[in-house]
Amino acid sequence: NNDIKQLMWIMQLFYPQESVNDLSPIESFRIPTKEELRELHEEPIDPQAQQEIINSIEEVYFSNDSFDIVKYELERLPPVLSLQELEEYRDKLKQQQAAELERVTSLQTGLQLAAVICTDGRRHLNIAKEGFTQTSLGLLANQRKRQLLIGLLKSLRTIKTLVYELSIVFYPKEEDYPGAIQLCLECQKAASTFKHYSCISELNSKLQDTLEQIEEQLDVALSKICKNFDINHYTKVQQAYRLLGKTQTAMDQLHMHFTQAIHNTVFQVVLGYVELCAGNTDTKFQKLQYKDLCTHITSDSYIPCLADLCKALWEVMLSYYRTMQWHENHDQDEAAVVSSVSDGNNVIGTEENCFDRNYVKKKLEHGLSRIWQDVQLKVKTYLLGTDLSNFKYDDFIFVLDVISRLMQVGEEFCGSKSEVLQESIRKQSVNYFKTYHRTRLEELRMFLENETWELCPVKSSFNILQLHEFKFMEQSRSPSVSPSKQPASAISATVTLFEQYCNGGNPFEIQADSKDDETEDVLASNGYESDEQEKSAYQEYDSDSDVPEELKRDYVDEQTGDAPIKSVSRETLRSRKRSDYNLNKVNAPILTNTTLNVIRLVGKYMQMMNILKPIAFDVIHFMSQLFDYYLYAVYTFFGRNDTFESTGLGLSSSRLRTTLNRIQESLIDLEVSADPSGTLTAAEERKEKVPSPHLSHLVVLTSGNLLYGLAERVVATESLVFLAEQFEFLQPHLDAVMPAAKKPFLQQFYSQTVSTASELRKPVYWIVAAKAIDYEQMLLLMANVKWDVKEIMSQHNVYVDALLKEFEEFNRRLNDVSKRVRIPLPVSNILWEHCIRLANRTLVEGYANVKKCSNEGRALMQLDFQQFLMKLEKLTDIRPIPDKEFVETYIKAYYLTENDMESWIKEHREYSTKQLTNLVNICLGTYINKKARQKLLATIDDIDRPKR
Repeated sequence: NNDIKQLMWIMQLFYPQESVNDLSPIESFRIPTKEELRELHEEPIDPQAQQEIINSIEEVYFSNDSFDIVKYELERLPPVLSLQELEEYRDKLKQQQAAELERVTSLQTGLQLAAVICTDGRRHLNIAKEGFTQTSLGLLANQRKRQLLIGLLKSLRTIKTLVYELSIVFYPKEEDYPGAIQLCLECQKAASTFKHYSCISELNSKLQDTLEQIEEQLDVALSKICKNFDINHYTKVQQAYRLLGKTQTAMDQLHMHFTQAIHNTVFQVVLGYVELCAGNTDTKFQKLQYKDLCTHITSDSYIPCLADLCKALWEVMLSYYRTMQWHENHDQDEAAVVSSVSDGNNVIGTEENCFDRNYVKKKLEHGLSRIWQDVQLKVKTYLLGTDLSNFKYDDFIFVLDVISRLMQVGEEFCGSKSEVLQESIRKQSVNYFKTYHRTRLEELRMFLENETWELCPVKSSFNILQLHEFKFMEQSRSPSVSPSKQPASAISATVTLFEQYCNGGNPFEIQADSKDDETEDVLASNGYESDEQEKSAYQEYDSDSDVPEELKRDYVDEQTGDAPIKSVSRETLRSRKRSDYNLNKVNAPILTNTTLNVIRLVGKYMQMMNILKPIAFDVIHFMSQLFDYYLYAVYTFFGRNDTFESTGLGLSSSRLRTTLNRIQESLIDLEVSADPSGTLTAAEERKEKVPSPHLSHLVVLTSGNLLYGLAERVVATESLVFLAEQFEFLQPHLDAVMPAAKKPFLQQFYSQTVSTASELRKPVYWIVAAKAIDYEQMLLLMANVKWDVKEIMSQHNVYVDALLKEFEEFNRRLNDVSKRVRIPLPVSNILWEHCIRLANRTLVEGYANVKKCSNEGRALMQLDFQQFLMKLEKLTDIRPIPDKEFVETYIKAYYLTENDMESWIKEHREYSTKQLTNLVNICLGTYINKKARQKLLATIDDIDRPKR
């Protein structure tokens, strides 16, 4: 507005005679003439100076259109006019006018150009209005519609894709769960974008329902992992749960499924066998509780059902083991990825994943013990549901083997000692073992009563470890076969069952022991390793077998050896003939079929104990009873003789007598033996006791030619010694499994029972020695000898030859017996010792019967005894001769004085009262008077009084 006002002011200055309002638009914007512009531009004006000039124009000039400039200037003139000041003021006004006119001119030029442009625009608009029709405008509208339709088509295509993806989301396959969930989440996002379409308005709620349905189907898919783990299947299920953000929920659900899988598995397995045995499809069994269902299992189906039960439970535990493996490998892979890609933006997500991994790891570790506890309880219920006391031994061992393997699985699975299983199988084992042991003791009694005590020919290399029952001591219990099938080297001890069967197979695919595929190479032919060895043993032996030549030969030192060899001389063979009546056979063990059965039974007991160590004490206690009963039977059959035990020769040691008394009190049911009619009642009342055995009537112990059953006595006694040696061999194994609190029992059993087996030789063989030689006949012959001779005799008495002939006959019979049974050196030594001891005591008894005796007679006694010793030493290798001093001391006592005699009587209490009294009476009148005799007899009576 100021610019226009200025323009109008300038025009008034130049065109005062005309009114601006009267001019036309074009005329009002007339361009000044060249002369006018030249005048204005005579002096060049600086823009800054020109702007200062314009600014110096007073505001009043622009106040309104009716402002009178001339009047205003005239009124401003001073009262006193000065030409110079007027000219200066005029020049100032001209400068102001020139500067303002320059701006007005420029503005006028611009306005004129704008007017021209507007004129041209109106002209072109009129031309366009006339040139374009309604059709042209329609094309523009169609183009606009086309653009709108293209956008609509794009939206429709998006909706079509969304519908296809929704079809995958709403009807996903099991393997497509991760993709379906991913699509569902994307569809939810897309639905929110296109929510302005009515067809997608309810999609969000529908998608949420679909996600819930997928989660339910995921739970079903997760449950399938429990019985048959598939790594690809489980990987997809875990991916799906991770997309849902429910990894922890999945782990909680998984443990519930495993618990349910254990219950369903055992129920279905047992139900199948119950229905199979019932023979009908009655649904009443399906309504029973698992505990009640187990009581309907029959004995025939018990073992296969147990095996299938353990197989099924193994599959569940293996799936859990593989599930843990998957998570361990997955965690390692994730940790490796996180460490390789360290992005600060992913810190929060990494922490969440780490929290989930830790939760899953702890949940899985805690679940190990829970899963195993459930397995134990289910198997325990099954075990206790049936009475196993009447099972066959092999079947029961099979059950123990399966449970033992299951406990091994538990230890590898979670480090558990399986206390629940151990306690349940211990109850069944103790119950079974008592019944089994009672039956075995009755069988042992039957065997002993029917035993003829014939030698069971086994090889010299026989070892109890060669028997089937002891294979477990040399071979490791294999996970895939029953107790004694597979060597320990077949499976490395470092490989667990889960590692071994992770990719297939089952440790409970067990076959029962089949003894047909194994052989026991323990029996020998006629007691020899081969026929050639038997022939060589007899070849040289029979060529020089007459006894008289033996008596003529000088003494040959004793030689011993196990087997005949070519370098052995004939003299050595002869020596062996006297010292070890074994026909030069290899020193094979002496045992009977009953002994072998007892050893096998011990092996079975140890098998059971090895599998189930908690019942070790019970088993060892029953094993000791087997040995006790065998020892008691041998003693009862061959060693009990009150007549000989009363001799006071100490044939039975106090330890042996104590052991026999203990066995009789704790194990032998004497009342049953005395009263057969009360056997059943007594057996019920005395379940721990067994009737005393009776010797078979086929065993003859009264034949003198057979040395009163010496062969049977040797077989019986030496088989007992052999049995004791086997128990000694097994002691470290028994000690290893025996509970510490019960070890004193084991030590006492060995020190007071097993070690006394060899002591039974003395009373058993004493009976033979007492009957083999006619000692009574010798006493009669000695009674006929005249001892009060007056001269020194150079010839010994006849009774000496008779006694030596008895010994020769004894030696011959001993050789005859040795052809049937090898007589070990300790046995022959004991027999000879007993015979010599009895002979010497008979000599003393004969000398004690002498009524009169001279010094020459006492010299004759010494001569007879020396002759006896000289010949006897050629028949036996025993040195020194037993009781030699017993005879010599008694003969020399005839020469003692009164004082020496009293001391001698007090010191030698081994002589009987009769023998001492006779000694005093014979010496009367020689070295002793009547007063001294009375004193000595009183001394003898004092010594004898405590014995009475």
